[in-house]
Amino acid sequence: MDLHIANRTAIVTGASTGIGTGIARCLAREGVRLAITARRADRLQALADEIAAAGHHRPLVIGADVTQADGPGDIARQAVQGLGQVDILVNCAGGSRPLPVDAGDDAWDEAMALNFTAVRRLTDAVLPGMRARGWGRIVNISGSMEPRSLNAASAAKAAVHIWAKGVSCDVAREGVTVNTIAPGRINSEQILARLYPTDEARQAFIEANIPIGHFGEPEDLGNLAAFLCSPLAAYITGAVIPVDGGMHYFAH
Repeated sequence: MDLHIANRTAIVTGASTGIGTGIARCLAREGVRLAITARRADRLQALADEIAAAGHHRPLVIGADVTQADGPGDIARQAVQGLGQVDILVNCAGGSRPLPVDAGDDAWDEAMALNFTAVRRLTDAVLPGMRARGWGRIVNISGSMEPRSLNAASAAKAAVHIWAKGVSCDVAREGVTVNTIAPGRINSEQILARLYPTDEARQAFIEANIPIGHFGEPEDLGNLAAFLCSPLAAYITGAVIPVDGGMHYFAH
């Protein structure tokens, strides 16, 4: 299917690994001209080499930290300078932040800065151009599971859901859509190395919680993200869409 986004321009944050990498690959295959950003510039360069070797537009590499005060603004400026404009923003940077119940403000501030504030600030930086041109796509990556223990990222991603819904209403008549994808367990560095480091742990979780019988792949989210970035998804906005293999945590 032709998604009609060839030569559109996009920023993908958190593109150095996992879901961000998968989304960048899917957009590149559709002919989108990319600016990929994350802190690990060496991994971004490797991804840019891979995408170019496959015959697609070579992505602009922006090594940056979205949580820094000037991070989102600098990313947006470099992307506009390198691509001409930003039609699509995929907010993928983020990470789990389990905390004790008595965690202090510093831990909470860091988790919110990464998982919510950076999303809002980078969106604020590119949204004026989208509104002026009458076309834009914003896709956020959040999380789909209710926590069984305190995790500051869960609170931050809940804020993303409500914020995105409000923004989507305000810009809907200007040709800009805002949607959120809620991933389940996706094969990525965070999932495989930190949360489920053994085959036994992964299989136990799958048997208890995932009807489809396996973890997902980053491209499973990438394919949906590419569709949401296309004109074919023009009537979808303000949505939170799970990609989780039918995962259930509390159903019995």
